[in-house]
Amino acid sequence: MRRQMQGRPPRLRSRAAALLLAAALAAVSPALLAGPVAERVQARGTVRVCIWPSYQGVTYRDPRTRALSGMDIDLSRHFARELGVQVDYVDSSMDSIVGDLVDERCDIAMFALGILLPRLRQLQFSQPYLRSSVLAVTTKGSSVVRQWSDLDRPGIAVAVQSGAAIQSQAEQQFRHARIVPVRLPDTRERELLSGRVDAFMTTSVYARQLALRAEWVQIVAPPSPSFTVPAGYAVRPGDAEWLATVDAFVARIKRDGRLREATGRHGLGGMAEP
Repeated sequence: MRRQMQGRPPRLRSRAAALLLAAALAAVSPALLAGPVAERVQARGTVRVCIWPSYQGVTYRDPRTRALSGMDIDLSRHFARELGVQVDYVDSSMDSIVGDLVDERCDIAMFALGILLPRLRQLQFSQPYLRSSVLAVTTKGSSVVRQWSDLDRPGIAVAVQSGAAIQSQAEQQFRHARIVPVRLPDTRERELLSGRVDAFMTTSVYARQLALRAEWVQIVAPPSPSFTVPAGYAVRPGDAEWLATVDAFVARIKRDGRLREATGRHGLGGMAEP
């Protein structure tokens, strides 16, 4: 085993080591795990969890009640409970999450963050626990976008969440449409309803939840799934024990049904990774 791992690139070796450690520790109480991050979490009595509070169905803050709900709100509470600590939510975004983790503003990102090469260069990820496809959202009765092929035409403006996995995919896939990155506090919905864009791209996770909340939503799907995004929990590099703790948690929620239950409760059935 040692000879095989020595032949791998350093990042793959560290990832393989973390997975082996996670497998060995999957049945161990998280409170017994060591490592700098786990020690700080235990000393503080809280685990700081970065969330994107606009991610409907995943980590959503109701603008009226300020209450948080979603699949990863449920699962992050399970994670904190297993660690024997409280959870402290830290607002983040697709744009800022790398800096938030690297600068230690939070201990873990738990909001279905896409596992993509640019992020893998700066962060470490758990095994995937969710997979979603890419859809477009426009308004019902739109005379401009009725089907997927209408999106990539001259004069069409398509919004994407700045820093999200879909931004780079849209920029590569669409040759004629104008791609409009949207940064907080602006939202893709506001850009669409104002008429500044004709549609926006999002994950099937987000689109499903938005359609339940807003009557104006018209979902436009590609003829066949052209792009899927695996999602995982992300941590700052450099603490193999903490990554193993997170990986072991993901393995447990897959095995005991909590992941399947959480996705089903929040309208995301069928998206959980086995």
